[in-house]
Amino acid sequence: MKSKILAIIPARGGSKGIPQKNIKLLLGKPLIVWTIEQALLSEYIDRVFVSTDDPEIASVARDAGADIPFLRPKEFAQDNSPTSDAVIHALDVFEKAGESFDIIVLLEPTSPLRENRDIDNAIESFLRHSPDISSLVSVGEVHLENPYIMKTVENNCIVPLLKSEQVFFQRQQLPEIFFPYGVIYMSSVPAYRQWKTFYQNKTLAYKIARWQNYEIDDIYDFYCVEAIMKNSVKEAGK
Repeated sequence: MKSKILAIIPARGGSKGIPQKNIKLLLGKPLIVWTIEQALLSEYIDRVFVSTDDPEIASVARDAGADIPFLRPKEFAQDNSPTSDAVIHALDVFEKAGESFDIIVLLEPTSPLRENRDIDNAIESFLRHSPDISSLVSVGEVHLENPYIMKTVENNCIVPLLKSEQVFFQRQQLPEIFFPYGVIYMSSVPAYRQWKTFYQNKTLAYKIARWQNYEIDDIYDFYCVEAIMKNSVKEAGK
């Protein structure tokens, strides 16, 4: 039996680093639209829903083809509101309206650097490993920011962040470390309701490429993502 899949794109309106970040133009297109269009191309996703408290974001998202049958309550859209509140709220409202889902796919609009088939490749990987795993998270390998070479400052002096006896003199010797990026998160609905996070007892890693290791949090991230996307467009046009 085919699993029913809901894509949730979280996009609250109160961003501080970049005002109205989710609808800021990126190469002539509102940031959130890149993610909506990627989700709509999926062979597996049944519904693309944008969870937002902001009417302007909702309008842009609807024009791009996303579903917004309701807005997110303000109490779930504060600076300190966990994403799980928005996810559970969406599931509850849909279920009260008679629509339930087996799997949720969360796609952060601030991580638009996706390969054409990233979403469907991740879904296929998740389905292949079910029911042995209940969630999936996209991760990118950490390079210069590897914690084994990071430092902190104590009493104005530089000290290693990790108080480890193991010393690495070359970057190539460093152990592989991964950081979760918002390209894709996935979970079965029952498991998400139980854990209220995508990090569960068994969470599958979906590895992304080096050029995808960016999330737009401030204007410098925005410039980096814009430059990467410009280069990708240029390469595709050759």
